[in-house]
Amino acid sequence: MGQLLWRVARNQQLQQEFAEQGYLVREHGRRSTCQADAMPLRRPAPVGIDLYQLLKARKAKEEQSFIDLERLPPELSITILSYLNATDLCLASCVWQDLGNDEYLWQGLCKSTWGHCSIYNGWSPPGFSYRRLYMQLDEGSLTFNANPHEGMDYLVSRGILLDHPKEMAKFIFYTRTLHWKMLRIYLDDRRDVLDELVTLHNFSNQFLPNALREFFRHIHAPEERGEYLETLITKFSHRFCTCNPTLVRELHLSPDAVYVLCYSLILLSIDLSSPHVKNKMSKREFIRNTRRAAHNISEDFVGHLYDNIYLVGHVAA
Repeated sequence: MGQLLWRVARNQQLQQEFAEQGYLVREHGRRSTCQADAMPLRRPAPVGIDLYQLLKARKAKEEQSFIDLERLPPELSITILSYLNATDLCLASCVWQDLGNDEYLWQGLCKSTWGHCSIYNGWSPPGFSYRRLYMQLDEGSLTFNANPHEGMDYLVSRGILLDHPKEMAKFIFYTRTLHWKMLRIYLDDRRDVLDELVTLHNFSNQFLPNALREFFRHIHAPEERGEYLETLITKFSHRFCTCNPTLVRELHLSPDAVYVLCYSLILLSIDLSSPHVKNKMSKREFIRNTRRAAHNISEDFVGHLYDNIYLVGHVAA
């Protein structure tokens, strides 16, 4: 799409240059009337040939030059610049200051990188600009990745985020620039933010292993088993049952049963993927071990869980 717009822009510029060149030729013809009368008349060349010669003559120069976006329609110029990242847009603003500092472009960069900030929906302070906001959000994210609590304090102190667990949870949920290790440390300390973050997940009509994978993509599990991992699985189990009341009723599930199934899936995934385990757990062993802890779960459902983990493991391998 970006290359197509660039070709359209180049075509418009070439047409304009060709029109100007044709105008100069006509002017030159008027000024040299006497010479024209003395010379024999020649048949004018087709426009297509002139355009081809112009393109051929400027081919080498065209590869090294760039389009002057200020000569294009503003809508087309903004669309071309919208494909740039923040670094390239800063460089573009050195050439096209008004276009490079356009609020629409910087607003798109902010919201595509940090999907939620309290300042988006609140009152903007005097002198507010999305370019300055982008720089502050980038600084806040870098600070968070070094010290998560200082990073959040930075954003709150500048009015970018409200000091409320729900707002902080939304910021984390819609942001992908935060380091997962720092995020795990922060959520382990701020359980109120963790509670709000869990409620933002929607597991409706999702197969249990897929829902668990999605959950751990947003909230990374600790490397070792402990109280924090148990807390995460407990919160996930309650949320999964809340999002799937029909499934809970049909399969006689409960948060405790889902908790057991989650631990079984984690252990099965480790068993099947670890090169240190020589004797892999069979489907029959998995069903037997799981149903010992969760008696009300049907054998068919547990078997489908095993098939999902086994298939995903082999595809990844």
